[in-house]
Amino acid sequence: MNTLLPPLRSGRDRLRQAWRSSPCPAFFAWWGTELRALPPPRWRGWLGDGVAWHLLQQEQGQWTLRRAGEAQPLARWFADDDALAQRAAVSTALQAVDREDRRLALLLDPRTVLRRAVSLPLAARSQLAQVMAFEMDRQTPFTVEQVHYAARELTSPTPVAAAHFRAELLATPRNTLDPLLARLAAAGVVVDAVDLPEGNGRLGINLLPPARRPHHVHPRRRWNRALAVACLALLLLVLGQYLHNRRQALVRMQAQVESMRADAQQVLALRQQLQDNAGAAGFLVQRKQHATTMLALLADLTRRLPDSAWLERLSIDTDGQVGMQGQSPQAARLLDALKDSPLITDASFQGSIQPDAVTGKERFYLVAQLRQASAPAAAPASGGSAP
Repeated sequence: MNTLLPPLRSGRDRLRQAWRSSPCPAFFAWWGTELRALPPPRWRGWLGDGVAWHLLQQEQGQWTLRRAGEAQPLARWFADDDALAQRAAVSTALQAVDREDRRLALLLDPRTVLRRAVSLPLAARSQLAQVMAFEMDRQTPFTVEQVHYAARELTSPTPVAAAHFRAELLATPRNTLDPLLARLAAAGVVVDAVDLPEGNGRLGINLLPPARRPHHVHPRRRWNRALAVACLALLLLVLGQYLHNRRQALVRMQAQVESMRADAQQVLALRQQLQDNAGAAGFLVQRKQHATTMLALLADLTRRLPDSAWLERLSIDTDGQVGMQGQSPQAARLLDALKDSPLITDASFQGSIQPDAVTGKERFYLVAQLRQASAPAAAPASGGSAP
Protein backbone atom coordinates (compact mmCIF):
# COMPACT_ATOMS: atom_id res chain seq x y z
CA MET A 1 0.00 0.00 0.00
CA ASN A 2 2.80 2.40 0.91
CA THR A 3 4.54 1.76 -2.41
CA LEU A 4 1.44 2.96 -4.23
CA LEU A 5 1.12 6.28 -2.39
CA PRO A 6 4.06 8.14 -4.03
CA PRO A 7 2.85 7.48 -7.60
CA LEU A 8 -0.67 8.49 -6.59
CA ARG A 9 0.53 11.64 -4.91
CA SER A 10 2.79 12.53 -7.82
CA GLY A 11 -0.07 12.02 -10.24
CA ARG A 12 -2.34 14.14 -8.10
CA ASP A 13 0.33 16.84 -7.84
CA ARG A 14 0.77 16.80 -11.61
CA LEU A 15 -2.94 17.19 -12.13
CA ARG A 16 -3.09 20.01 -9.60
CA GLN A 17 -0.14 21.75 -11.19
CA ALA A 18 -1.59 21.30 -14.68
CA TRP A 19 -4.86 22.80 -13.47
CA ARG A 20 -3.12 25.74 -11.88
CA SER A 21 -1.02 26.38 -14.97
CA SER A 22 -4.04 26.30 -17.27
CA PRO A 23 -6.11 29.43 -17.97
CA CYS A 24 -9.17 27.84 -16.34
CA PRO A 25 -8.51 29.06 -12.74
CA ALA A 26 -8.08 32.64 -13.89
CA PHE A 27 -11.23 32.45 -15.98
CA PHE A 28 -13.32 30.95 -13.18
CA ALA A 29 -11.91 33.47 -10.71
CA TRP A 30 -12.87 36.35 -13.02
CA TRP A 31 -16.26 34.80 -13.68
CA GLY A 32 -16.92 34.28 -9.97
CA THR A 33 -15.93 37.87 -9.23
CA GLU A 34 -18.34 39.13 -11.88
CA LEU A 35 -21.14 36.92 -10.58
CA ARG A 36 -20.55 37.97 -6.98
CA ALA A 37 -20.81 41.61 -8.02
CA LEU A 38 -24.29 41.13 -9.48
CA PRO A 39 -26.38 40.51 -6.29
CA PRO A 40 -27.12 43.33 -3.82
CA PRO A 41 -24.47 43.93 -1.14
CA ARG A 42 -26.69 42.36 1.52
CA TRP A 43 -26.89 39.13 -0.45
CA ARG A 44 -23.19 38.94 -1.21
CA GLY A 45 -22.37 38.00 2.38
CA TRP A 46 -24.89 35.16 2.22
CA LEU A 47 -23.71 33.87 -1.14
CA GLY A 48 -19.95 34.25 -0.51
CA ASP A 49 -17.65 31.47 0.59
CA GLY A 50 -17.19 33.12 4.01
CA VAL A 51 -13.37 33.39 3.86
CA ALA A 52 -12.26 36.95 4.70
CA TRP A 53 -8.58 37.74 4.22
CA HIS A 54 -6.99 40.46 6.35
CA LEU A 55 -3.53 41.88 5.78
CA LEU A 56 -1.05 42.52 8.57
CA GLN A 57 1.88 44.81 7.76
CA GLN A 58 4.63 46.46 9.78
CA GLU A 59 5.89 49.90 8.81
CA GLN A 60 8.33 51.93 10.91
CA GLY A 61 7.69 49.99 14.09
CA GLN A 62 3.91 50.15 13.79
CA TRP A 63 1.52 47.36 12.84
CA THR A 64 -1.53 47.96 10.66
CA LEU A 65 -4.37 45.56 10.07
CA ARG A 66 -6.76 46.04 7.15
CA ARG A 67 -9.11 44.05 4.99
CA ALA A 68 -7.76 42.74 1.70
CA GLY A 69 -8.59 45.14 -1.11
CA GLU A 70 -9.15 48.10 1.22
CA ALA A 71 -6.73 50.87 2.07
CA GLN A 72 -8.34 52.01 5.33
CA PRO A 73 -6.79 50.16 8.30
CA LEU A 74 -8.99 48.47 10.87
CA ALA A 75 -6.48 48.68 13.72
CA ARG A 76 -3.05 50.09 14.52
CA TRP A 77 -0.65 49.30 17.34
CA PHE A 78 3.04 49.60 18.05
CA ALA A 79 5.42 46.69 17.93
CA ASP A 80 6.61 47.60 21.44
CA ASP A 81 3.16 47.06 22.96
CA ASP A 82 2.75 44.10 25.22
CA ALA A 83 1.26 40.85 23.96
CA LEU A 84 -2.16 41.44 25.61
CA ALA A 85 -2.57 44.83 23.94
CA GLN A 86 -1.64 43.44 20.53
CA ARG A 87 -3.97 40.49 20.94
CA ALA A 88 -6.78 42.79 22.05
CA ALA A 89 -6.22 45.07 19.05
CA VAL A 90 -6.41 42.15 16.63
CA SER A 91 -9.45 40.65 18.36
CA THR A 92 -11.27 43.99 18.35
CA ALA A 93 -10.56 44.53 14.66
CA LEU A 94 -11.71 41.03 13.72
CA GLN A 95 -14.64 40.64 16.10
CA ALA A 96 -17.15 41.20 13.28
CA VAL A 97 -15.67 38.28 11.31
CA ASP A 98 -16.51 34.72 12.18
CA ARG A 99 -13.56 32.84 13.66
CA GLU A 100 -13.86 30.12 11.03
CA ASP A 101 -13.68 32.70 8.24
CA ARG A 102 -10.67 34.65 9.49
CA ARG A 103 -7.56 34.48 7.33
CA LEU A 104 -4.52 36.59 8.22
CA ALA A 105 -1.67 37.25 5.79
CA LEU A 106 1.59 38.84 6.87
CA LEU A 107 2.92 41.25 4.27
CA LEU A 108 6.71 41.56 4.22
CA ASP A 109 8.72 44.51 3.14
CA PRO A 110 9.55 43.91 -0.57
CA ARG A 111 13.15 44.83 0.21
CA THR A 112 13.49 41.73 2.41
CA VAL A 113 12.39 39.34 -0.35
CA LEU A 114 14.65 38.26 -3.16
CA ARG A 115 12.86 37.73 -6.50
CA ARG A 116 14.35 35.98 -9.50
CA ALA A 117 12.62 35.25 -12.83
CA VAL A 118 13.94 32.16 -14.59
CA SER A 119 13.12 30.22 -17.74
CA LEU A 120 12.48 26.53 -17.21
CA PRO A 121 11.55 23.62 -19.46
CA LEU A 122 7.94 22.54 -19.50
CA ALA A 123 8.85 19.26 -17.83
CA ALA A 124 9.60 21.20 -14.64
CA ARG A 125 6.11 22.68 -14.43
CA SER A 126 4.70 19.76 -12.46
CA GLN A 127 7.54 19.94 -9.88
CA LEU A 128 8.11 23.67 -9.75
CA ALA A 129 8.85 23.90 -6.02
CA GLN A 130 11.40 21.06 -6.12
CA VAL A 131 13.10 22.50 -9.21
CA MET A 132 13.35 25.91 -7.55
CA ALA A 133 14.93 24.26 -4.53
CA PHE A 134 17.65 22.83 -6.79
CA GLU A 135 18.05 26.24 -8.49
CA MET A 136 18.39 28.07 -5.18
CA ASP A 137 22.20 27.88 -5.11
CA ARG A 138 22.50 29.17 -8.66
CA GLN A 139 19.89 31.93 -8.51
CA THR A 140 20.50 33.25 -4.97
CA PRO A 141 23.42 33.55 -2.58
CA PHE A 142 21.55 31.33 -0.10
CA THR A 143 20.95 27.66 0.33
CA VAL A 144 17.56 26.04 0.75
CA GLU A 145 18.14 25.66 4.52
CA GLN A 146 18.72 29.41 4.91
CA VAL A 147 15.53 30.75 3.32
CA HIS A 148 11.78 30.40 3.14
CA TYR A 149 10.83 30.39 -0.50
CA ALA A 150 7.88 30.13 -2.89
CA ALA A 151 7.59 29.78 -6.64
CA ARG A 152 4.94 30.78 -9.12
CA GLU A 153 4.46 30.63 -12.86
CA LEU A 154 4.57 33.89 -14.80
CA THR A 155 2.62 34.96 -17.83
CA SER A 156 5.38 36.52 -19.84
CA PRO A 157 4.38 39.15 -22.44
CA THR A 158 7.57 38.40 -24.38
CA PRO A 159 7.87 35.15 -26.35
CA VAL A 160 9.61 32.30 -24.54
CA ALA A 161 11.79 29.66 -26.12
CA ALA A 162 10.05 26.56 -27.37
CA ALA A 163 9.14 24.01 -24.66
CA HIS A 164 9.93 26.56 -21.91
CA PHE A 165 7.95 28.72 -19.54
CA ARG A 166 8.69 31.64 -17.23
CA ALA A 167 8.68 31.19 -13.44
CA GLU A 168 9.57 33.40 -10.49
CA LEU A 169 11.47 32.42 -7.36
CA LEU A 170 10.76 34.42 -4.19
CA ALA A 171 12.93 33.84 -1.12
CA THR A 172 13.42 35.55 2.21
CA PRO A 173 16.06 34.68 4.84
CA ARG A 174 14.91 32.59 7.73
CA ASN A 175 16.70 34.86 10.23
CA THR A 176 14.46 37.69 8.99
CA LEU A 177 11.10 35.96 8.93
CA ASP A 178 11.37 33.55 11.87
CA PRO A 179 11.85 36.24 14.60
CA LEU A 180 8.89 38.15 13.17
CA LEU A 181 6.70 35.08 13.28
CA ALA A 182 7.89 34.30 16.80
CA ARG A 183 6.89 37.77 18.05
CA LEU A 184 3.45 37.44 16.46
CA ALA A 185 2.99 33.97 17.95
CA ALA A 186 3.96 35.30 21.37
CA ALA A 187 1.26 37.96 20.99
CA GLY A 188 -1.29 35.28 20.09
CA VAL A 189 -1.53 36.27 16.41
CA VAL A 190 -1.75 33.28 14.09
CA VAL A 191 -0.61 33.92 10.53
CA ASP A 192 -2.06 31.88 7.65
CA ALA A 193 0.21 33.14 4.90
CA VAL A 194 3.31 35.26 4.34
CA ASP A 195 3.04 37.36 1.23
CA LEU A 196 4.05 40.59 -0.47
CA PRO A 197 1.89 43.69 -0.89
CA GLU A 198 0.43 44.48 -4.29
CA GLY A 199 -1.75 47.56 -4.40
CA ASN A 200 -4.37 47.25 -1.67
CA GLY A 201 -4.14 43.47 -1.79
CA ARG A 202 -1.53 40.75 -1.80
CA LEU A 203 0.61 39.12 -4.45
CA GLY A 204 -0.91 35.66 -3.93
CA ILE A 205 2.05 33.58 -2.74
CA ASN A 206 2.79 31.97 0.59
CA LEU A 207 6.34 32.01 1.97
CA LEU A 208 5.20 30.26 5.11
CA PRO A 209 6.54 26.69 5.25
CA PRO A 210 3.81 24.06 4.74
CA ALA A 211 4.54 22.55 8.14
CA ARG A 212 3.80 25.86 9.88
CA ARG A 213 0.62 26.69 8.02
CA PRO A 214 -2.43 26.38 10.27
CA HIS A 215 -5.04 23.83 9.31
CA HIS A 216 -8.59 25.15 9.23
CA VAL A 217 -11.65 23.02 9.61
CA HIS A 218 -14.59 24.25 7.61
CA PRO A 219 -17.76 23.01 9.30
CA ARG A 220 -19.87 25.11 6.98
CA ARG A 221 -18.22 23.41 4.03
CA ARG A 222 -19.31 20.07 5.42
CA TRP A 223 -22.80 21.44 5.94
CA ASN A 224 -22.77 22.88 2.44
CA ARG A 225 -21.71 19.55 1.02
CA ALA A 226 -24.43 17.80 3.00
CA LEU A 227 -26.96 20.36 1.80
CA ALA A 228 -25.73 19.97 -1.77
CA VAL A 229 -26.13 16.19 -1.50
CA ALA A 230 -29.59 16.67 0.04
CA CYS A 231 -30.55 19.10 -2.74
CA LEU A 232 -29.31 16.65 -5.34
CA ALA A 233 -31.26 13.84 -3.67
CA LEU A 234 -34.38 16.01 -3.53
CA LEU A 235 -33.90 16.96 -7.17
CA LEU A 236 -33.61 13.31 -8.15
CA LEU A 237 -36.65 12.55 -6.00
CA VAL A 238 -38.64 15.32 -7.67
CA LEU A 239 -37.57 14.13 -11.11
CA GLY A 240 -38.48 10.56 -10.19
CA GLN A 241 -41.85 11.71 -8.82
CA TYR A 242 -42.46 13.72 -11.97
CA LEU A 243 -41.64 10.75 -14.17
CA HIS A 244 -43.83 8.53 -12.00
CA ASN A 245 -46.73 10.98 -12.27
CA ARG A 246 -46.31 11.26 -16.02
CA ARG A 247 -46.16 7.47 -16.29
CA GLN A 248 -49.34 7.14 -14.24
CA ALA A 249 -51.04 9.81 -16.35
CA LEU A 250 -49.96 7.94 -19.48
CA VAL A 251 -51.38 4.69 -18.11
CA ARG A 252 -54.68 6.44 -17.30
CA MET A 253 -54.79 8.01 -20.75
CA GLN A 254 -54.10 4.65 -22.38
CA ALA A 255 -56.92 3.09 -20.33
CA GLN A 256 -59.25 5.91 -21.37
CA VAL A 257 -58.24 5.49 -25.01
CA GLU A 258 -58.88 1.75 -24.83
CA SER A 259 -62.27 2.39 -23.22
CA MET A 260 -63.14 5.00 -25.83
CA ARG A 261 -61.93 2.67 -28.56
CA ALA A 262 -64.21 -0.09 -27.25
CA ASP A 263 -67.10 2.38 -27.10
CA ALA A 264 -66.32 3.57 -30.61
CA GLN A 265 -66.25 0.00 -31.89
CA GLN A 266 -69.55 -0.68 -30.17
CA VAL A 267 -71.03 2.48 -31.71
CA LEU A 268 -69.75 1.43 -35.13
CA ALA A 269 -71.25 -2.01 -34.66
CA LEU A 270 -74.58 -0.50 -33.63
CA ARG A 271 -74.46 1.91 -36.57
CA GLN A 272 -73.72 -0.94 -38.95
CA GLN A 273 -76.54 -2.97 -37.44
CA LEU A 274 -78.85 0.03 -37.74
CA GLN A 275 -77.86 0.51 -41.36
CA ASP A 276 -78.39 -3.20 -42.05
CA ASN A 277 -81.78 -3.13 -40.35
CA ALA A 278 -82.74 0.06 -42.16
CA GLY A 279 -81.64 -1.42 -45.49
CA ALA A 280 -83.54 -4.65 -44.83
CA ALA A 281 -86.60 -2.71 -43.76
CA GLY A 282 -86.39 -0.50 -46.83
CA PHE A 283 -85.92 -3.53 -49.03
CA LEU A 284 -88.98 -5.19 -47.53
CA VAL A 285 -91.00 -2.01 -47.90
CA GLN A 286 -89.97 -1.64 -51.53
CA ARG A 287 -90.58 -5.31 -52.12
CA LYS A 288 -94.00 -4.96 -50.59
CA GLN A 289 -94.78 -1.80 -52.51
CA HIS A 290 -93.63 -3.16 -55.86
CA ALA A 291 -94.83 -6.74 -55.45
CA THR A 292 -98.16 -7.87 -56.90
CA THR A 293 -100.67 -8.79 -54.21
CA MET A 294 -102.72 -11.96 -54.34
CA LEU A 295 -105.96 -10.01 -54.24
CA ALA A 296 -104.96 -7.91 -57.25
CA LEU A 297 -104.00 -11.06 -59.15
CA LEU A 298 -107.31 -12.77 -58.30
CA ALA A 299 -109.22 -9.67 -59.28
CA ASP A 300 -107.40 -9.44 -62.62
CA LEU A 301 -107.94 -13.13 -63.38
CA THR A 302 -111.62 -12.87 -62.44
CA ARG A 303 -112.12 -10.04 -64.91
CA ARG A 304 -110.27 -11.68 -67.75
CA LEU A 305 -111.28 -15.30 -67.50
CA PRO A 306 -114.75 -16.07 -68.96
CA ASP A 307 -117.54 -17.14 -66.67
CA SER A 308 -117.60 -20.56 -68.27
CA ALA A 309 -114.08 -21.28 -67.03
CA TRP A 310 -113.05 -21.94 -63.55
CA LEU A 311 -109.83 -22.67 -61.70
CA GLU A 312 -109.26 -25.71 -59.60
CA ARG A 313 -105.81 -24.64 -58.35
CA LEU A 314 -103.82 -21.38 -58.35
CA SER A 315 -100.21 -21.31 -57.14
CA ILE A 316 -97.37 -18.76 -57.08
CA ASP A 317 -93.81 -19.81 -56.28
CA THR A 318 -90.94 -17.69 -54.99
CA ASP A 319 -89.70 -16.94 -58.49
CA GLY A 320 -93.03 -15.31 -59.43
CA GLN A 321 -94.24 -18.19 -61.60
CA VAL A 322 -98.01 -18.53 -61.61
CA GLY A 323 -99.58 -21.91 -62.11
CA MET A 324 -103.30 -22.21 -63.01
CA GLN A 325 -105.11 -25.55 -63.33
CA GLY A 326 -108.77 -25.68 -64.30
CA GLN A 327 -111.42 -26.39 -66.95
CA SER A 328 -112.85 -24.30 -69.76
CA PRO A 329 -115.08 -25.03 -72.78
CA GLN A 330 -112.44 -23.47 -75.04
CA ALA A 331 -109.12 -23.51 -73.20
CA ALA A 332 -107.12 -22.20 -76.15
CA ARG A 333 -108.86 -18.84 -75.95
CA LEU A 334 -107.55 -18.28 -72.43
CA LEU A 335 -104.15 -17.17 -73.77
CA ASP A 336 -105.83 -14.33 -75.70
CA ALA A 337 -107.74 -13.31 -72.54
CA LEU A 338 -104.55 -13.15 -70.48
CA LYS A 339 -102.35 -11.56 -73.17
CA ASP A 340 -103.02 -7.93 -72.17
CA SER A 341 -102.90 -8.51 -68.39
CA PRO A 342 -100.76 -5.93 -66.57
CA LEU A 343 -99.94 -8.44 -63.83
CA ILE A 344 -98.83 -11.56 -65.65
CA THR A 345 -96.95 -12.24 -68.85
CA ASP A 346 -95.65 -15.11 -70.95
CA ALA A 347 -98.78 -17.21 -70.41
CA SER A 348 -98.51 -20.69 -71.96
CA PHE A 349 -99.93 -24.13 -71.56
CA GLN A 350 -97.84 -26.78 -69.89
CA GLY A 351 -98.63 -30.17 -71.23
CA SER A 352 -101.55 -30.96 -73.54
CA ILE A 353 -105.17 -29.91 -73.25
CA GLN A 354 -107.31 -32.96 -72.40
CA PRO A 355 -111.12 -33.25 -72.50
CA ASP A 356 -112.96 -34.13 -69.33
CA ALA A 357 -115.58 -36.87 -69.88
CA VAL A 358 -117.57 -35.88 -66.84
CA THR A 359 -118.01 -32.17 -67.46
CA GLY A 360 -117.50 -32.17 -71.19
CA LYS A 361 -114.94 -29.33 -70.89
CA GLU A 362 -111.23 -29.14 -71.61
CA ARG A 363 -108.80 -29.59 -68.72
CA PHE A 364 -105.72 -27.39 -68.88
CA TYR A 365 -102.64 -26.40 -66.92
CA LEU A 366 -101.45 -22.89 -67.68
CA VAL A 367 -98.31 -21.20 -66.43
CA ALA A 368 -97.35 -17.48 -66.51
CA GLN A 369 -94.88 -15.09 -64.99
CA LEU A 370 -95.70 -12.20 -62.71
CA ARG A 371 -94.67 -8.84 -64.03
CA GLN A 372 -92.06 -7.03 -61.90
CA ALA A 373 -93.39 -3.56 -61.23
CA SER A 374 -90.75 -0.84 -61.82
CA ALA A 375 -89.61 1.25 -58.84
CA PRO A 376 -91.07 4.75 -58.70
CA ALA A 377 -88.83 7.47 -60.06
CA ALA A 378 -86.91 9.52 -57.48
CA ALA A 379 -88.25 12.97 -56.76
CA PRO A 380 -86.22 15.78 -58.38
CA ALA A 381 -83.86 17.69 -56.11
CA SER A 382 -85.12 20.96 -54.67
CA GLY A 383 -84.25 23.90 -56.82
CA GLY A 384 -83.51 21.68 -59.84
CA SER A 385 -85.08 22.33 -63.24
CA ALA A 386 -88.05 20.17 -64.21
CA PRO A 387 -87.53 17.75 -67.13
